[in-house]
Parts: sequence; C-alpha cells; structure tokens
Amino acid sequence: MADALSVIPAGVLRNLADKLYEKRKNAALEVEGIVKQLTTAGDHDKITAVINLLTTEFTYSPQANHRKGGLIGLAAATVGLTSEAAQHLEQIVPPVLSSFSDQDSRVRYYACEALYNIAKVVRGDFIIFFNQIFDALCKLSADSDANVQSAAHLLDRLVKDIVTESDQFSIEEFIPLLRERMNVLNPYVRQFLVGWITVLDSVPDIDMLGFLPDFLDGLFNMLSDSSHEIRQQADSALSEFLQEIKNSPSVDYGRMAEILVQRAASPDEFTRLTAITWINEFVKLGGDQLVPYYADILGAILPCISDKEEKIRVVARETNEELRAIKADPAEGFDVGAILSIARRQLSSEWEATRIEALHWISNLLNRHRTEVLTYLNDIFETLLEALSDPSDQVVLLVLEVHACIAKDPQHFRQLVVFLVHNFRVDNSLLEKRGALIIRRLCVLLDAERVYRELSTILEGESNLDFASVMVQALNLILLTSSELSDLRDLLKQSLVNPSGKDLFVSLYASWCHSPMAIISLCLLSQTYQHASTVIQSLVEEDINVKFLVQLDKLIRLLETPIFAYLRLQLLEPGRHMWLLKALYGLLMLLPQQSAAFRILRTRLKTVPTYSFGGEQPRRTSSGNPYQILISGGSQVTEDGDINPNQDSKISHHGINFTARLQQFEQMQQQHRQHSKVQAQLRSNSTSSPTQQDVQRPEELSQTSSDVNRPPSRSRKGPGQLQL
Repeated sequence: MADALSVIPAGVLRNLADKLYEKRKNAALEVEGIVKQLTTAGDHDKITAVINLLTTEFTYSPQANHRKGGLIGLAAATVGLTSEAAQHLEQIVPPVLSSFSDQDSRVRYYACEALYNIAKVVRGDFIIFFNQIFDALCKLSADSDANVQSAAHLLDRLVKDIVTESDQFSIEEFIPLLRERMNVLNPYVRQFLVGWITVLDSVPDIDMLGFLPDFLDGLFNMLSDSSHEIRQQADSALSEFLQEIKNSPSVDYGRMAEILVQRAASPDEFTRLTAITWINEFVKLGGDQLVPYYADILGAILPCISDKEEKIRVVARETNEELRAIKADPAEGFDVGAILSIARRQLSSEWEATRIEALHWISNLLNRHRTEVLTYLNDIFETLLEALSDPSDQVVLLVLEVHACIAKDPQHFRQLVVFLVHNFRVDNSLLEKRGALIIRRLCVLLDAERVYRELSTILEGESNLDFASVMVQALNLILLTSSELSDLRDLLKQSLVNPSGKDLFVSLYASWCHSPMAIISLCLLSQTYQHASTVIQSLVEEDINVKFLVQLDKLIRLLETPIFAYLRLQLLEPGRHMWLLKALYGLLMLLPQQSAAFRILRTRLKTVPTYSFGGEQPRRTSSGNPYQILISGGSQVTEDGDINPNQDSKISHHGINFTARLQQFEQMQQQHRQHSKVQAQLRSNSTSSPTQQDVQRPEELSQTSSDVNRPPSRSRKGPGQLQL
C-alpha cells in the first residue's frame, strides 16, 4: 500500500474519487501514465501495489464515487500495461466482475465500460474469464437500467468478436453453463442466449452440433415465447441446426429424439409442428440409431395424427408411414413389447384417426413379428376386446381384423370367441348395437361355419338362460339375413342330403334350443319341415309370450324376402311339401288375428294352389310314424320331398335323430320355463305386499277379464307393431 501511495500523488487519488466524471477521468489518465512508466521500468511489484490500492480502497469501497473511480482506474492501469497486462488480469478482472452486481446502476454501467476497455487491450488472454464474464453479461442483459443494458450489449459484441477469433475458447467448459441458463424465462436473457448460440455455431472450429442435445430443449422452449422476435430467432437457429444435421455424417439422434418426443406433446402449436418436423427428418436419417427409440417416437406421432392443425397432421402421417415402412428386427434392439404398449395406450385416445393408426400398428406387428406379439397377448387382448365397443365402425372393423389375425391359431380362436361371448353377456348394448357387425365380419375373416359352430358350442352350456336366448336369437337373425352367410345357408338347405349340412344342423341345433323361434327358423332354412311342424305343436302356453310373438313377426316378414324364395316356390307343390304347409299353418294359428304378420302369412297361404304341379296327391298313412306321409303310388315321404320305399323306416333320417332332437329341445325349454318361474317368484317377493287400494274387487276383476278378451281397437295399432 505504501509503495502505491508513494507512486500515485494524493491529488490524483482524491480526484479519482470525485463525484465529477471529468475529474475521475483525468485522474485515470494520470494513473495510466504512471503504470506505463512502471511497465517500462519493469517494476511489476509497484504495479501490483497500485492495482491492489485501486481494488481495496476504491472498487470495494462503500462509497459509490470511490467504486466508480476504482473501475476507471483499473481500466486505465490495464491500458498502461499494454502487452504486459495478461500477467495482472487475475487482480484486475475479478473486482470488475463483482461490480456487475452492484446496487448502484451507474457503478454497473462503469463496470461494463471498464471491462470493455480491458478486453480491448488483452483480447485473447481474456478468454480464461469467459464463463464468469458470460454469466455476468447474461444477468446484465436483463438489467432494469436501459443504459446498463446498452453498455452490456456493447461489451457483449466485443466479447463475441474476441471468442470467434480466439483458439483458446473451450466449448466443453462453456456448455454446462449454457445448459443451465437455457431454462431462464426472461425475454432479454433468451435473446442473449440465442445470439451466443448462433455466433458460436458460425465458428468453424467450434462443434456446437455435437453439444446440441444439451441446449436443444431450451431452444424448443423458446418457440412458445410470447415475443415474436424470440420465437423467430429460436426457429432460425433450429432450422440452421437441422440443416447441419442433414449434412453431418455423425449425429447423436438418440438423446435429441427423447427431447423431440416430449416437445411433440407441447400445448403450443408452433412447438409441436417444429418437433414433429424434426422427428420426420430423424426417421429418414437416423437409421439404426433410432431403433431403441421407435416406441417413444410412435408415442409422439400417433396423437399428432389427430392434431387440430392440418400441417401437423400431414407431417405426422408422413412420419408414421415412414416409421412403419422400416423393417427393424427384435435382434437389433427393436422392442415389440414397447411398441405394442404405445399402440394399446393410444386405443384409448379420444380421436378416431389415432385409434385407427394404433390398430394398423398392431396389425403390422402381427404380420411381421407374430411370435413376439403373441407373447404379449395377455397385455393387449382385454383392450382389443374393449375396442369392439368403439363408437367408430371403422375402428371396430380394424379391431376385428386384428382379432382374426390372432385367432388363426386354434387356441386363440377359442379364446377370442369365449371372450367375445363374455363381453356380449356383460354389455347388452354391445350385442344390440354392434353384435351383427362383429359376427358378420368375423364370419368373413375366420370362416362362417367355424365361427357359428364355436358360438353354438359355447352357448349350449351357457348358464345365463336369458342371455343365451337373446344371443341365439341375434345369431339366428344374422344367419337368416346376412349376405356374408349365404354359403352357410346353402349348406344348411342340404341338411337332409349332405353330411356336412347335417353336421352343421346338429351342431347349431343344440344351442338354438334356447329359442323356439330360432329352432323353427333353423328347420325352415334346412327344409326339415316335418320337424318344424312337430316343434310348433310341442309349444305350450308358457312358450307363447310377447317375446315369442315379436320373434315370430320377424320370421313371417323374413319369409317374404328373397332368402326364402325357395320355400315359397315349394308351396307350388303342396302334395310334395305337406309338412311345410302344416308348419306354416301352425305358425298362423299362433299369431293374433289382428296382427300384421297374421295377414301377411294368411295372404301368402291363400295363394297356395289346391293341386300339386308334380301330380302327387297327399294321403294319410296308417303307420304310427309321425315322420311319414303317403303319396300316390304308395311310397312314403320322410321329411319333405325325400321318398323312402322302405316301409319300415326308422325315426332316424339321413343320420338325424329327430326324436332325440325334439327331446333335446323340450328339455331346454323346460329349463327356460323353470327359470322364468323362479324369476317371476323373485320379482313377486321383491314387491311390497298389496295395499287396500291394490286389491281388486270381484266386479273389477270381471271387468278386466272382459277387456282382455275384447279384440283390440284398430286405432291403437302403430306401424310395424304386433297387436297382441
């Protein structure tokens, strides 16, 4: 200290702390001259003493004017040192940097001015303090004082020039600081950071691309900034980096892919578009590097396929197609399970397009990696079944294709049908709204006969009799009406002459017993008219209820469709098809006379000719076999149209034991009657005991009985309704 005081006159020190800038400036010029002399003399000890004096007595002084003087004095000393300044920077720079956080804005301003002058002198030697200077400038870029900001910008430009021309700059040491600062939200700091990234990237010797994963997320974060200028600068920087990636032979796609996946889900539209554009390029360029990240990328793409912004949807679809076209192998790290997990999760998306593409992925994986997919079947099967309730028909059809692909194996086929029946059982609306679509599509994809046989086997042992009845009625209606099942109907029509038809008839019969009308329909379809007539005559009072009559109404209307044209044409030969006539008249007798179905069937039967075009006339047989009638010539007819010359024909015809079938039907119907009685008893017990008002007097009961027996009024009948 004493050495410094002996070198610098007291008047100079006094002026250096003066409140007037001109006096401080003149004093600094005096210090500069003194240091020059000492430098020329090589007296570095005294120079060190002068710097220590300026630091301790001025820059760290509690007086603002002293601090201002100290800063300008340190800058003057550096100028005086000229080429010798580098060895004293450890003393000069730290007190200047600490002044950047001074409470007085003028002190901060002079600190910028001082460091600017110091940097101009030392240039490249200045780099060792780069991180501290960068951190200080980062804070000053958001300073509340406009003059300080302006001074900081001037200093920033000079530092950038020094860095770009220096060969001592260490990007490795700088990146951690940059990564830390990228999370700052202040718009001025963001502009400062983007400016530095752009400058450093322009330096050929600095490999910013190699460190891009460290600050890429920060750049994407800026794309949603409220300032248009910042968004534009960030986008420009990202575009430049993307172009470099396209031209670079070596890029770390993996780390960046993780960032892009997260940003693709950003609530900001511009961020999503930029992220999905980058992902699109990565899929094209990344190759094997991206294989471990396929699942994450797919998880980002699928939601964007349904984005509200068309540009995003277009890029997402293109990326999805490119990703699906890549033939990766599990041995190369391709995680089938992860892809399936993503697709399964996206099946719950609220957007139809996303659900559709998720199903395309599952189907694609099944085709390419069937063995691996089937190992994860338990993870996705339940979700695929739930997807059958999807409001979109297109989704349901795709789900069925996936199910059909899985069900190529017998064990999986059985599992599919069992689970499908279970879903129909627990979700009545699924059977009602989608049952026909599901069954018809499965019949196309998996062979109708195979599907119906399996369904029949399952329903035969169904413990829920109400559900079994409803399910059989639904299957029966599909069988009678669907164009996809025309081959199945043709096979059933040959039940009496074709072993395959007979086997199918017997297979369906077991479960069709749950519904009388289904059995009657099956018999009419398979031309086992005598058995149909026998079934009709076996019905008892409990069987003929409202549900039965509704089903009967449907059947009568179906008899007028082209599907049953063969049956109507058979009525031209009443002598040959007596059991058909008897069956139809039996149905007519069951219908209420006021119903539309009654009038339809009666009108049809009136058209039956009284003679047979085949010349055969019916006669009664003396045999006790109900399955035989006589035609002219003495031959017997077993079932319709099948002439059996053997007078001792047994009850089994063409391998079908109709007596056993009838017993099977009656036993099943007895179970349904018992079940109905139990249900009625439970309902009766659940209701409270009747109050006095609920008990009808004898005359009221008489009046009610009279109302029931009276024919219904025509005015009550609605279109397409049965009058019962």
